[in-house]
Amino acid sequence: MSGLTIQFTGLKKQYHNLRQEILNATDEVLRSGQLMNGNHTAEFENWLAKRNRSKYAVTVHSGTCALECIAEYYVDQLTTINHPTVLIPSMTYAATANAFARAGWQIHFVDTDKFGIFDFNKTPDIDRFDALVLVGLYGLGIHDYGNLEKFNQTLRLRNLIVIEDAAQHWLSSGGIRIGQAAAISFDPMKNLNAIGNGGAIVTDDVNLYYFARAWRDNGKDNHVQNGTNSRMSEVDCAVLMIKTHYIDQWQKRREEIATYWRSRLAKTGVRCLINNENARGHGYQKFVIDCDHRDQLQNELKKHKIETRIHYQYPLHELSVFRQYPGPDILSSASALSRRVLSLPFYPELSDLEVEYVVDQVLDCVAEIDSR
Repeated sequence: MSGLTIQFTGLKKQYHNLRQEILNATDEVLRSGQLMNGNHTAEFENWLAKRNRSKYAVTVHSGTCALECIAEYYVDQLTTINHPTVLIPSMTYAATANAFARAGWQIHFVDTDKFGIFDFNKTPDIDRFDALVLVGLYGLGIHDYGNLEKFNQTLRLRNLIVIEDAAQHWLSSGGIRIGQAAAISFDPMKNLNAIGNGGAIVTDDVNLYYFARAWRDNGKDNHVQNGTNSRMSEVDCAVLMIKTHYIDQWQKRREEIATYWRSRLAKTGVRCLINNENARGHGYQKFVIDCDHRDQLQNELKKHKIETRIHYQYPLHELSVFRQYPGPDILSSASALSRRVLSLPFYPELSDLEVEYVVDQVLDCVAEIDSR
């Protein structure tokens, strides 16, 4: 199997499998002349709302735009508070914090647990804050996560605004949402991916729904609020509707791959961030391992033509742009985890042979590194 080359993404394979359907849908949209705000957009938004067991879904240009819209909406709702405060887990992508910083929020970063999830045991007094953002890192199901359950009643009683940055975990837990709003991404790296970019807001709040619809279209129709140009094209929505017919099949394949890799890596020095504690309801967005000598392992796998990535090399509280905000220090769990995690190529188009090859090489490379 030494001749195998495993790319990190399966985008080429996915397009090959769906090529004719995608071309037909693209041709239909382009021939219609309705390139924005058409039936495909409405159809996809309806599907998305139902999938997330929510009343409303509004598509926007990206998951980042979805977060920005939500952040701006709730700032407007908290007009009596100067610089409202929000709790954000430190182990996530910079876009999560960027959206709230740009909208004028005061951020407080919270340390994470061994899975990179918001650790409520390390949270400052919640009464001091106005909102919190939950991130299901790598696809971990927020709704099923035990760390959250004992705090659910407290959060509701204190009227804390709960926002899900659901870019990675929205396909987990049967689509159950627990916050007032959730931001979703259809970035090419996501399980349900657009051709270029895309995102959405899902909510039961009718006021947020109307705010988001106007916000994404420069404040139209009545121009009583500020807005921007942040719409998804009819082509992207049409293609995503094609992919909705396959998403459950793809998710099942991801689960099969993850289950096999977990069994092979059990009782080794490699810890999987998908395990028996959290596999139920997982969104399977990434397959991430926690290991000693992470950088050496990445280099060894590269020699065997296996492409890997690091998500995320530095937690947010260590990034220069965010050091003005309070949060954990370099001895935090998030800092330690960021230096140990490695994302393996993980997509439904991997063949059984490729799946076996990846885990064989991980085990062989780890053993070789340990023996040095």
